[in-house]
Amino acid sequence: METNSSLTMNVSGGTQPESASSSALEIFSQVVLGVTFVLGVLGNGLVIWVAGFRMARTVTTISYLNLALADFSFTSTLPFIMVWRAMRGHWPFGWFLCKFIFTVVDINLFGSVFLIAFIALDRCICVLHPIWAQNHRTVVLAKRVITGPWILALLLTLPVIIRLSTKTTLIGTTVCTFDFSPWTTDPEEKRKVNTIMLTVRGIIRFIVGFSTPMSIVAICYGLIATKMRQKGLIKSSRPLRILTSVVAAFFLCWCPYQVVALIATIRVRDRLQGMDTNLTNVINITGALAFFNSCLNPILYVFMGQDFRERLLHSLPASLERALSEDLGQTSDTGVSSSHPQEAKL
Repeated sequence: METNSSLTMNVSGGTQPESASSSALEIFSQVVLGVTFVLGVLGNGLVIWVAGFRMARTVTTISYLNLALADFSFTSTLPFIMVWRAMRGHWPFGWFLCKFIFTVVDINLFGSVFLIAFIALDRCICVLHPIWAQNHRTVVLAKRVITGPWILALLLTLPVIIRLSTKTTLIGTTVCTFDFSPWTTDPEEKRKVNTIMLTVRGIIRFIVGFSTPMSIVAICYGLIATKMRQKGLIKSSRPLRILTSVVAAFFLCWCPYQVVALIATIRVRDRLQGMDTNLTNVINITGALAFFNSCLNPILYVFMGQDFRERLLHSLPASLERALSEDLGQTSDTGVSSSHPQEAKL
């Protein structure tokens, strides 16, 4: 997942004049980011509240909780991204926030996609091997296994943690960008090293951060659909509607951006020299669409599930009443196997 590929356009430290169409696209993408921030923080915040504090600990609620935490953390950083883009690449927040904000962005966007693949695998196991799932699919095991996506996300974020920093350009602006060659001050050598490293990074992120999770999701939902058809559940509209919406949202939000990001990786030399502003505009608009998926996940993975939706709608007033009358501290944390029929269908 090329979460911050637009960082590469700031390596040269220059800015390009914008046409009217480019300005309109930038305004539209900023609006999308603003909507994503509001809906993402509110929606994922509600999911965290319900799944984390209002429901018993099951494999499904743990998965939803981690997914909501990832999307909530990412969408919380969007105001910084919006200001950065509005200032045409100037980073006014200092060295620490440069490294911290984009570390949070990368870890949580990677974590979100990996968790979606994890949920797809979990659902696939429930449908294909229900007896095994009933006997072995425990909360304790889920808590251990779910650390895998986060560890992988952290590993893929190491270039940001290690090599992302701020620098002052010749025109006096501060940019938040990569420096893969701190041992030299020669501009040509720096550009050559950055070109190689950003190309390798982009290819790895496309394969590991997008193509592989996408393949896992597609294979799992294909197996689930086949099993449902064999059992005569093809006429059941709700499970098929959920599967269709999940797969459609994932592909529609991320595919355009990933294709453009791959092209940007191939043409990274031109972008480092500030010679491909049109591609940068396309990255920004498709990136806003991809980021919008972070506020759709609560709808697709939680609110469309009958059990979650009913608990959410009915728990809001009840929880407010309890908050005003007694202490909260009765969070359920069971360690039993969770093989509820709703989990197999959702």
